[in-house]
Amino acid sequence: MLSASGLSRSTFYYHDSTKSKIDKNSELKALIIKIYEDNFSRYGYRRITAELQNKNVIVNHKKVLRLMKEMGLKSLIRGKKYRSYKGRLGAVPNLLNRDFKATKPGQKWVTDATEFKVGSKKLYLSPILDLYNREIVAYNFSERPCYELVGDMLDKAINKLKKDDFPILHSDQGWHYHMCYYQQKLKERNIVQSMSRKGNCLDNAVIENFFGLLKSEVYYLNKYDTIEQLKADIEEYIHYYNHRRIKLSLDKKSPVQYREYYFPAA
Repeated sequence: MLSASGLSRSTFYYHDSTKSKIDKNSELKALIIKIYEDNFSRYGYRRITAELQNKNVIVNHKKVLRLMKEMGLKSLIRGKKYRSYKGRLGAVPNLLNRDFKATKPGQKWVTDATEFKVGSKKLYLSPILDLYNREIVAYNFSERPCYELVGDMLDKAINKLKKDDFPILHSDQGWHYHMCYYQQKLKERNIVQSMSRKGNCLDNAVIENFFGLLKSEVYYLNKYDTIEQLKADIEEYIHYYNHRRIKLSLDKKSPVQYREYYFPAA
């Protein structure tokens, strides 16, 4: 048989001796694969290590990295970040001033809009993100960059505020945020408006980072034939991002898990 197959005796006996060996990491590998697949191949070794620790599996991140390399598992590569349009300079001050920390939900919000292309059509997304736990509070879609894109989103977010919440809402210098209707809604709810300095994307870095994640983990990895397909995937991703995608900066919890742990009534 060895002569017919062209195998040497040493090769045969090596495989025969190793096939019965038990892989002591088999259970850990299976758990790594499950976490990797449950998160749509978006997790690298750091987040998988954190998720394992959440499941009371104590393992060093270097070992997780080694096992992932052995199994050929690699997180998706992020694409380029979206850079939002910076409109005319207004009189609204930059109250946030790159202080992205908040001590409770509903204290500091950031917002922006981003564009997606599907064939000859475009889809615009406008979300509001809470800086306390990086949760997407509200969002809205439109196929045109009209005022309703932002106005309807603001209505959804206001409906989620508690009576004693009066957040700072920070944006760039986009024309939507200068509209009298928008600013009037903020005043009626005692929401304090803040705007980035002209041409400075770092002032709104957190929401830009969310757009980078969304596009690299969803939009750049799929080919879309219709706006409806893209909208469905974005909605699914926002729910996943809020409820399941852990952040190391949030004690290895998702945004919603973090909020519910520290502010269960929020």
